Amino acid sequence: MTWLETSTENCTVQRTLDLIGEKWSLLVLRDAMNGVRRFDDFRRHMGMSEAVLADRLRKLVAAGVLDTVPYREPGHRTRHEYRLTRKGWDLWPVMLALKQWGDRYTADLEGPPLEVRHRDCGEPLETVVVCAGEHGPLAPRQAYTRPGAAAHAL
Repeated sequence: MTWLETSTENCTVQRTLDLIGEKWSLLVLRDAMNGVRRFDDFRRHMGMSEAVLADRLRKLVAAGVLDTVPYREPGHRTRHEYRLTRKGWDLWPVMLALKQWGDRYTADLEGPPLEVRHRDCGEPLETVVVCAGEHGPLAPRQAYTRPGAAAHAL
């Protein structure tokens, strides 16, 4: 069975995009990965409407990408912070790959506005594709795609 003979009904890329593929969802994740936790901080930093932000946060919580943690400031009602779950943090390499591509093709002439560096040595991070065996990094022509266990014919 070739790719064009394979149904895309259960495509995991499509399912992932259904969960996080919308622009504001990715920007919420970007901010959460950089330490933003509170609704007002997300809204102020990204300049999005309360309704859109509430919708994106609700979807990310429902998908198990974010958790809510209650907090209460003196004299105020209980509110919730948003924290990445393990499922959310598993998107970190995806965000780094998007950033790396953007740094290469969309950054200002002065360079990227944000650097991500290794805490121990200070060198910049980069995402690469490696073989689960002992080979890597790999170029696209060194890989191939084949139908997996859940593949269905058209």
